Amino acid sequence: MSKDKPLILVTNDDGITAPGIRHLINIMKEIGDVVVVAPDSPQSGMGHAITINDNLYCDPVQLKETEDHQEFSCSGTPADCVKIATQEVLKRKPDLCVSGINHGSNSSINVIYSGTMSAAVEAGTEGIPAIGFSLLDYSLTADFKPTTKFIKTITKRVLDEGMPQGMVLNVNFPKLTEKEIKGIKVCRQAKAHWVEEFDKRTNPQGRDYYWLTGKFVNQDEGEDTDEWALENGYVSLVPVQFDLTAHHYLKELNTWSLND
Repeated sequence: MSKDKPLILVTNDDGITAPGIRHLINIMKEIGDVVVVAPDSPQSGMGHAITINDNLYCDPVQLKETEDHQEFSCSGTPADCVKIATQEVLKRKPDLCVSGINHGSNSSINVIYSGTMSAAVEAGTEGIPAIGFSLLDYSLTADFKPTTKFIKTITKRVLDEGMPQGMVLNVNFPKLTEKEIKGIKVCRQAKAHWVEEFDKRTNPQGRDYYWLTGKFVNQDEGEDTDEWALENGYVSLVPVQFDLTAHHYLKELNTWSLND
């Protein structure tokens, strides 16, 4: 690996063979030296889960397309992948971690469930600038090519400008051609939620089981949100912090008589 090129860790939650990560790897190879550590199977919706009660495996992957970089398949979650990459695989701290490209949006409330973003957040907790990329297309045949130009732009700016400690970027792409995308819009996370239901069924042995279903409801009418950007043809870029403290409420809590 060259000392003149940035070292880029690539991961995801859809699995190491997913089309999204394969496209992201090719983009990153044009920018720096790439090492891939990604799940060996889909880990969507895992959030920031880590493996503590099972063995964790991380095996090198040998493919024709990996001749110019290293890849490792990990049995754990996206957060596990970043942990084992930084602690065991990489010889030095990476200059950047990119996660994705996810099949499906991770805008608004979805960021807290997202394995894609949790990998980026995990990197951020270790002081590594990190970006999560997602495409608003859940199909396995999704076209990731329209994201290329924008990913290069954002990645290079992060490498040039750096990132504040405790912050990562959440980037979502609309399902449009490159010409149809109007540009990149810096946004806040929309206030939205899922109205969830469980579809109850019974298996042939008579045991009940459930399928989680639901409808996404956007309650936010603001034109500065990630949901508005996606609906109006923009790439949304949201800075995300992993300090979950509600700082605005600290003063109010300190008025409570808690030690009387």
